[in-house]
Amino acid sequence: MSDYIFMLESHLTPAQRAVVRQVSQAASQAGVNLFLTGGALRDTLAGFPVRDLDFAVEGDALNLARSIARESGARIVTADTHLCSAELVFPNGITAEIAMTRSERYPKPGARPEVARATIHEDLMRRDFTVNSIALSLTPASRGLLIDPCNGAGDIEHRELRANTNHSLYDDPVRLLRLIRFRVRLGFAVEERTQRQYQSAREAGLEKAISAKALSLELRKIAEEIRAGEVLAELEKEGLLQLVSSALQGPRLNLPSFEKLAQVRQLIPQGISLNGDLFGLFMFLLTEKLPAGERAELIRRLRLSKAEVENWQGLPARARRLEKKLQDPELRRASALFATLQQAALEEILYLYLRSPQRLVRDRIRNYIEKHLYVALAVTDREVTALTGKQPGTPEFERLRTEIIAARLDGKKWRPAEETTVESPLAAAGRSAKARRSGTGGVSAASRVRSVRVRSAAR
Repeated sequence: MSDYIFMLESHLTPAQRAVVRQVSQAASQAGVNLFLTGGALRDTLAGFPVRDLDFAVEGDALNLARSIARESGARIVTADTHLCSAELVFPNGITAEIAMTRSERYPKPGARPEVARATIHEDLMRRDFTVNSIALSLTPASRGLLIDPCNGAGDIEHRELRANTNHSLYDDPVRLLRLIRFRVRLGFAVEERTQRQYQSAREAGLEKAISAKALSLELRKIAEEIRAGEVLAELEKEGLLQLVSSALQGPRLNLPSFEKLAQVRQLIPQGISLNGDLFGLFMFLLTEKLPAGERAELIRRLRLSKAEVENWQGLPARARRLEKKLQDPELRRASALFATLQQAALEEILYLYLRSPQRLVRDRIRNYIEKHLYVALAVTDREVTALTGKQPGTPEFERLRTEIIAARLDGKKWRPAEETTVESPLAAAGRSAKARRSGTGGVSAASRVRSVRVRSAAR
C-alpha cells in the first residue's frame, strides 16, 4: 500500500472509506482513470479531518455518476452538463462530487468558463489555489501516485495560500471570498504575490462580477465551516459581506450566536457523520436581527429557491417538534435518547441547543454530543467483526453495530442473540397436570415437541 493511500485512509471515516471503495470499483469497471482531488488531499496532508470527497475522472463523469447511483443506491443531487460534474449523496449520508477532468477559459471576469476535456495535470493547474491542486490516483495501475504540478504540498508544509496563476482571482472573482474562507479555516498566511493580486482585483471592483449563484454556493460553503462567524467577521472587515446584504454590519451581524454555535460544533467528535443541512441554520442566524424588508432583499439578491427559503424559515417549527420528543420520560435511557437524536437533523439539534428554553432538552443534547457520540465512535468496524463475525458493508453489520452501541450506552455487556428452546405456556400447563396425576415432575416427549424457539435478548 502506498504511503499516501495509508495516510488518506487514516484520515477518512468508515463511511467515507466505503464511498471511496464504491467509486473506485465503479471507475475500474468502466475502465476510466479516477483521482481523488482537492480538499481531501489538502486536509490529509495538512493533518485536518477530511470533509470533502471530490473525484476527478478522465472520461465521462456523468455516465459514471449514474452507474454509481444505480449500483449503490446513491442519489444524484445536482448534475451540471456544462462542467460534466455531478454531486451524489450516498445512503450512509456521505456527499461526493464526481467531475470530468477539464480545462477552463474565462472570456471575462466572472463569466461562465469555456470548458474542454483535459488531463488530470491540466485539470489541477486550472484550479484556484495550489493547496487545492493536488490529486491521488485511485486507478489500479497507478494507485497511490501523488500528482502535484503546482507544488501544493510544499505550500501546505509552509502554511501558505498561493494562487495558481497571476489571473486566478480575476478569472473567477468568487475566489476573493474563498481566499478569506481558507485563510480563516486553515490558519495559513497569504503569499505576497497572491495578496497583491487580491488587492488589485478589489481596486478594480471585480467582486461586483460575482454571480448570485456563485455567491449563494460560497455562502453554503461558509455555512459548513465550524468557524463560520470568524469568516463572516473577516468578510465584513473587507467590505465583502455587503454583497449579501448592506444591513449585515455592526450589531445586526449576529456574531455572538455564531460563536456559541462554533463552541458546540467543536464538541462533536471527528469521524462522526451526522445527517443534516446546516445552510438553513446558518441563514436563520445570519438574518435573525435583520428587518423583514432586508431579509426579503437578501432572498432576492441571492436568488434563493422557494425550497431553500422554506427550509431556513421553517427551522424553528421543525425544531419545536423535536423539542417535544426530547421531553419524553422514556428518553432517560441513554440508548433511547441516542436513537432519537440519531434520526434527527443536525440543524434542528443545534438550533435547540442554542434556542430551547427547556433545560432538560439542552442537557439531553449536551449528553448526546459530549458523551453518547464518543461512545458510538469507539465501536469500531474491527470490534464489531470480532464480536459478531460479520464483515462491514451490509445492513446486518450495521444493525449489530447499533445493538452493541445501545448496550454500551446503557452500561450493559452486549451478547449475541442465541436460539434457546423454551416451553410454550400450553406445554407447561400440560406437563404440570400430568405431573400431578403421576406424582412426578418429568417432562413428557409430547410437551417437548410443543415447545417453541425464541431469540434471547441482548443483555
